[in-house]
Amino acid sequence: MAKRKALRILVTNDDGIHAPGLKVLEAIAAKLSRDVWVVAPELEQSASSHSLTLHQPLRVRHVSPRRFAVSGTPTDSVVMAINQLVPDRKPDLVLSGVNRGANLAEDVTYSGTIAAAMEGTLLGVPSIALSQAYVAPHPVHWATAERHAPALIRKLLAAGWPSEVLLSINFPAVRASDVRGVRVSVQGRRDAGNIVIMEREDPRRTIYFWLGFRRQVGKVKRDSDLAVVREGAISVTPLRMEFTHEPTRRRLAGALRR
Repeated sequence: MAKRKALRILVTNDDGIHAPGLKVLEAIAAKLSRDVWVVAPELEQSASSHSLTLHQPLRVRHVSPRRFAVSGTPTDSVVMAINQLVPDRKPDLVLSGVNRGANLAEDVTYSGTIAAAMEGTLLGVPSIALSQAYVAPHPVHWATAERHAPALIRKLLAAGWPSEVLLSINFPAVRASDVRGVRVSVQGRRDAGNIVIMEREDPRRTIYFWLGFRRQVGKVKRDSDLAVVREGAISVTPLRMEFTHEPTRRRLAGALRR
């Protein structure tokens, strides 16, 4: 009988190669396999979404054995890892994160952490994004993700999920011992997710602008990722790569046939 190959894991993120959450994810991956590769952006790429670098060259820095930094986005990092940097065979699993801050509701459209898992999914590798919620100015409870993620990932791998789906895990902003279970959720939606534009002036009196978020969360669905994390539980949200809204497609197709 042929010997089964060890689970090969690709670890990446959007907070950069030096981010504390990446170290946490490496520790999580090490509990699942000895065949772990790290390919992450050289610098922080938060809110880069699913962007790909096309108008300038990518540079790769070999940090240490099986660890590489890429001068691009999380998507670039996954593309480079699977097509260029990880030899012999593709990873069996992509883990992205652990992001400093939750990726809930409409965050998934901006998040580089989610985008890295998207790219892994597009390239045919089961992918999971992991994010750790926190409440500023309090410290991030990294130990929460580190303690709970390995067993949860094992269960998810055993259960399996469709090839066109990625998983987003959000850990609540509580101590590891205070986590109130795991719940499978739907993507939520905040009452408002407005971009804030702050106008400022530099020392040479040139106007510049700083973008940020002003989010208001009111009443949310009980089974949403927002509600689950707010209640101190771990949220697991399956996200589809297929964006087509089938009821609208059918309605419009009928209307245009008339």
